[in-house]
Amino acid sequence: MMKRLPSWVRRYAAAVRAVAVLTVLLGLIYPLVTTGVAQILFNHRANGSIVEGGRGSSLIGQSFTDAGGDPVKKYFQSRPAASGEGYDPTSTGASNLGPEDIVDVLPVPGAGDEGRQSLLTRVCARSKAAGELEGVSGARPYCTPDGTGAVLKVFAGHAVSVNQACPATPFIASYQGKRVECAKPGEDYAAGRTVAVRGDAGPPAVPADAVTASASGLDPHISVAYAELQAPRVARERGLPPARVKALVEEHTTGRALGFMGEPAVNVLELNLALDGA
Repeated sequence: MMKRLPSWVRRYAAAVRAVAVLTVLLGLIYPLVTTGVAQILFNHRANGSIVEGGRGSSLIGQSFTDAGGDPVKKYFQSRPAASGEGYDPTSTGASNLGPEDIVDVLPVPGAGDEGRQSLLTRVCARSKAAGELEGVSGARPYCTPDGTGAVLKVFAGHAVSVNQACPATPFIASYQGKRVECAKPGEDYAAGRTVAVRGDAGPPAVPADAVTASASGLDPHISVAYAELQAPRVARERGLPPARVKALVEEHTTGRALGFMGEPAVNVLELNLALDGA
């Protein structure tokens, strides 16, 4: 009779067989089947949704700026991106800054400290820049005219506009009878009471997606409102009839997912390529 193998040998043999079977099933057969199905049913998407001419993917946004980072005026501009240097697929992500992030860290001259802009100041600066580009008001609530967050640190006898470095003129001269001063870089104002000043700005002319980045940092779409704001500039720069540009915007506007989720959006890369073709 064949001698029965020890129990520990049988356990190891069973484990080896299980690893071999699962490796073939999950490491070979399953990937081949799923890849084959994807290539047959979703060939375009499975291969990266590359647009015609190989100038990018319809799923990943791009920056339409020059070497200096300034917008190229004949193109529709994408929304801001927080991924790497901008729309970097290897560094996807959000800024992780929330609505309470309203106080800047001002750069200290000569100290090699570049400081850090708060989310509020980033929004204000982007809104001001977009307004200037499109010829509309970039004013927003809680923003100063020079594009920083309108935030005070209030002390017993005075207040400081903490996001406006000296020698800037504070956006208001006084607050509740207290004189408002510009902020001295490197000064610690943590002991003051933080007050965000809404100001008298009405509803912004610049849409929210023009001043905020998406969660992924790679969103290729903008809102219809942002596209309509940019259309007159693009038509003027390209010498095209405004109606032609508007028609192209409508052609590249996608509806709500399943008819009810989300909002209509415009794919910027596809729209700009269509403009180049026009």
